[in-house]
Amino acid sequence: MSEIQKTKLGLVMATDPRWVNIAEMQIGDILSDHAWCEQKAATTCISLIIKCARYEFIVDEVSPIVAEEWGHFRRVLKELKKRGLKFEPPRKDEYVNKLMALEKKGVSKEQSVVEKLLISAMIEARSCERFRLLSLYITDDNLKSFYREFMESEAGHYHTFIHLAKKVMPSDYVMNRWNEYLVAEAEIMKSLELRGDRMH
Repeated sequence: MSEIQKTKLGLVMATDPRWVNIAEMQIGDILSDHAWCEQKAATTCISLIIKCARYEFIVDEVSPIVAEEWGHFRRVLKELKKRGLKFEPPRKDEYVNKLMALEKKGVSKEQSVVEKLLISAMIEARSCERFRLLSLYITDDNLKSFYREFMESEAGHYHTFIHLAKKVMPSDYVMNRWNEYLVAEAEIMKSLELRGDRMH
């Protein structure tokens, strides 16, 4: 994996820089999709707590993330209202669906937990990368600040999920599997149409 060029977040494939310009032209769609991403993140963390109740350290570290993600959902809804934009219904998330299809089945309980933690880490890493692009290149100064806050939060979540996975199984196993996810995620990104109405 060391020979592969990565972004600062470890992602193998960077987002096409044209995405920000396309997204800015459809900012209502982006904000709606962003809101749903935060809602789904909160729901995923709740599911993770249920699945991992026997791991006290996971419950302790993921519980605050539930509250934070739900707070983010409410903040994005507020931003939509402030701009007089409609909160649109959720759309099919091809990126997340393809990522979830990579999850290994028929493995040990520990491996299953690691799979779910790594998928969550990957979604947070890609979200963080896109929030960073918006915070740097969107022309609306208020949204630059708005997305910088989200970028910093998602970066923390990404690291938390990787850290938790290493507490469930040996670090070498976790990082080998993470590298496999990185390569597969890059292929998913290549397969998706560049759209400005989606966060992913």
